[in-house]
Parts: sequence; C-alpha cells; structure tokens
Amino acid sequence: MDFLSSAIPSLDSDFLPRWYLAAFVVSGYVIYYICEVAKVPQLACAPGEFRSFLEQKVPILKERFWPTIWCIESRAQTVLANVFRERLMKQVHYRREVLDLPDGGQLALDWLEDNCTENSPILLILPGLTGSSQAEYIRCLVQAVNRSGFRTVVFNNRGLGGVVLKTPRLYNACNGEDLAEAIKLIKAKNPNVPLAATGISMGGLVLGNYISRRGKSVRSELAAAMLISVPWDLFKACESIEKPGLNMMLNKHLADLLCQTLKKQNHLDWGNLDDTFKSRTIREFDSKFTCKAFGYSDTNEYYSDATLHTKLHQFQIPTLCLSAADDPFQPLDAIPVDEFNKCKNIAAVVTARGGHIGFMEGFLPSSYRGKDDYMDRILCQYFSAIFRDGGKIMAKLDG
Repeated sequence: MDFLSSAIPSLDSDFLPRWYLAAFVVSGYVIYYICEVAKVPQLACAPGEFRSFLEQKVPILKERFWPTIWCIESRAQTVLANVFRERLMKQVHYRREVLDLPDGGQLALDWLEDNCTENSPILLILPGLTGSSQAEYIRCLVQAVNRSGFRTVVFNNRGLGGVVLKTPRLYNACNGEDLAEAIKLIKAKNPNVPLAATGISMGGLVLGNYISRRGKSVRSELAAAMLISVPWDLFKACESIEKPGLNMMLNKHLADLLCQTLKKQNHLDWGNLDDTFKSRTIREFDSKFTCKAFGYSDTNEYYSDATLHTKLHQFQIPTLCLSAADDPFQPLDAIPVDEFNKCKNIAAVVTARGGHIGFMEGFLPSSYRGKDDYMDRILCQYFSAIFRDGGKIMAKLDG
C-alpha cells in the first residue's frame, strides 16, 4: 500500500495536470458566457400594435445575441468592431448628390442603388459624430440594406464626406434644419416611394430630435425610424466617456477628430480657434465651439436641448432603438427603460453586451466571415417588415 500511495500523485493543485486546470477554467468561462453574456435582448415597449408587430415580424428579437466569445468587454467590442470592419469592408461606390442649403451651405447625399428600381423603398442613414458615408459601420449597413433590396442614401453632415464648407457652420446634435432639407429633396424626387431613416450615435440624436419635434407631421415624411447606440442622456454619457483610462482615450480621439474637421476647413474665417484646438474632450469642444456657433450659453443648455430620454412620448412614427447595456458612451442606468415601457410608438432593444456600435458576434466576427453584423440583421429584418406591413402599423399608432 505504501508503494501504491507513493506511485499515485497527490491531487493537490501543485500536481494537477495543466490540461485539467485549463479545462476547468474554460468550462467555467463557457458557463459564465452562456448564463451572463449570451442573452435574449430586453424589449421595452408598452403593449400595443407596435410591440405586437415587433414580436411577430422581427424574429431576431427573440433570439440570443451571441457576442464574440473572446471579445465581450464593452470597449474591446467598440474598438475591435471598428478595426475588423475597417480592414475587411470594401469601399462603397456611391452616387453623390450635393444639396445646396438655404443659407448658402452645402452637404452631400450619397446613394447606393445597386440592383434596385426607382420604386424600391429608401433608407436614409445618419452617421455618428464624425462619421460619413465611408465610415466602416456605415459601409456595413448600406451593403446589408442593399442586399435586402432597398436603396440607401447617406446624409453627410456639413464639413464631412469630402464636401468643402461654403459657410462657417458645422452641425450639432439637435439642429434638424439640414435634415429637413434633405428629406424634402428626397421626397420631392421620389414622391410615391416609402422613406424610412436610421441614425447611429449622434446621428440618432439628430434624427430623434427631428422626429420628436415634428409631431404627427413627420408621418407624411417617414414611414419609420431606427436609432442605434444613441446616448440618451448626454450628461451621463459625458460622465461615462470622461472616466480615466480607455473611456477617456476614446473621448480624446473623437475630440481630436472634431478639431481636425475644423482645421481642414481653414479657408473660412472661424475666428481664433487656438483654444478650441486644445480641447481634450467632446464636452470641451462643445463648450468652446458648438455652443458659441449655435447660440447656447453653455453645455448644460445645449445638452438639455439635445438629450432624448425625456422626449420618448413625443415620437409619432414606429421607432426601434438598439442599445447595449455596456455601451461606454451610455451606461445602463441612463437608458430610459421605464419610459420606453410607457410608450407605444417607440421601443428599445437592449442587449447584455455589444459596446458602442460594436455588436460583434460569433467566434469570428461577422465582417471577418463575410456576413452581416447583428445590428445589420436587426435593421434589415425591421425595415423589411416595415416596408411590407408598415402602413397597417401607422394607421393604428397611438396618439
């Protein structure tokens, strides 16, 4: 017995085979992933016609979202989704239409209409803070929408998309004058074609403010809308993105891009912008430039005007909103889930993970495998159903 005892190694951790420990760790992570990460998204919307429509016509909302198993952290999802899309998505060849604005300014509308007819429904897309039609997430969206048989037109804000500014004016998160001109032009040239819109991040703020302020008149302009990764409460969004570490690095990167947009338009007389160019955060840029350009006394007044979480009851068209609970630009407690549950015309889909415009899924991200991302699939399912059955929903909307 003494001989056998000495021949069999102890089961102390010092003697456990490495493969056993590895299997234990991997098993534990898989259990955690299945139980806490890969979940069916939360749907927040008051009972009614629109909620029933989503439950019946958009089946992906009942399925688990399986984030890329080795990339579940919010900032990793945010950054790596950008990297994969940028490296793997090909450039899109648009048909450009330059829109002259009433004040003498210009912006670009970029159309993708491959394999579509003049009667194909149109989806208007508003990119994020510094994005344009060639932003990697926009390229993913427009190609997915095009494969679904719809025309897309990307709204490039003033100063973006390669259009030189003619007046010393950019854009902000709640001014819808330029968007109104774009919709007016699109509708005039396509009077009998259904038009819907989606806004991503700040583009969602612009679109959401436009919809909430137009009242029922927006129903004659847009069949439906979708908002993706919107910072619902700008005050909490700023607090979140100003946290030390990776959040602050993302913040500074975006502030730098805003400053570069101004520097590229140096043929205009902006006044002395030396202080603006020192901005290290989006809030600082807004304080030094955006507020002054649009007549706000300070960022408190501007952010109060632009924030959407208090305006959900004003939406008069079907609007689906996709957010991640771990979005570094918008913490979970800032997503107005309770308010969504009181509104019949607007719904929130909140995934457990996904970051900011991330939503990578599968062991290898969808863009790596040549497939549509999670947000692309939700968007296409939703608008396919809207363009097919949206008229019935519109007729029965609350309000």
